Amino acid sequence: MNGIDVLILCGGRGTRLQSIVSDRPKPLAEINGRPFLDILINYVEGFGFKRFILSVCHMADSIENYYNKSKYPFEILFSHEINPLGTGGAVKKAEKLILSNPFLVMNGDSFCPVDMNQFVDFHNKKNAILSMVVVESNYSTEFGEIILDDLQRIIRFEEKKRRNGKSFINAGIYLFKKDIFSMIPPNTKYSLEYDLFPNLVRGEFYGFYTDEKLIDIGTPERYEQAKRFFSNKHASSKYSLGREKKF
Repeated sequence: MNGIDVLILCGGRGTRLQSIVSDRPKPLAEINGRPFLDILINYVEGFGFKRFILSVCHMADSIENYYNKSKYPFEILFSHEINPLGTGGAVKKAEKLILSNPFLVMNGDSFCPVDMNQFVDFHNKKNAILSMVVVESNYSTEFGEIILDDLQRIIRFEEKKRRNGKSFINAGIYLFKKDIFSMIPPNTKYSLEYDLFPNLVRGEFYGFYTDEKLIDIGTPERYEQAKRFFSNKHASSKYSLGREKKF
């Protein structure tokens, strides 16, 4: 894993959370005394990843200052957006900093304790241009719906469509081949979810299913749920999420 770069998307404004977290960017929202982004990095670094690129825009200085004040046993770099470019534009902006092929991309405001070893193995065996972690949920209205075929190829991706019942949703964790850069226009606002993914369906685009829980802090209600989840002693032990940093 130490040869795979990790790009974490941290540039969003987090407007829905600003009513209770207004003094910092959403990834630095505190979970039981620690920034959410710390918990995310701590978990991923436990699999051996050693090079992290943080894509920053809104309140970028807060994130940079936090991670520049200490030394870590891994590398942290920053990819700067002057103006918000969307999730796809942020990936394209970081292209020059990304050295590995494939590379891992994660949302900076969600956590899913997927086994990264299994995910990388899945991606390589499928020879996918893009693999996405998917989980089951009753809330496709909020997260979008994904349909897989028998080979786990994604044959439909619909962002935030209203449907009833349980379905697969996007967990915000991806492995990309570097070929993906040629599909994203430079210096343009571009969405992974709305622009790129729908154009890849029925191609070399695969969904890796996990039955683990997806935690996100996008709204005040889900932020409170996240705090309760991470304060649970079983969760803290299982996912090494205690208050003390491992790094």
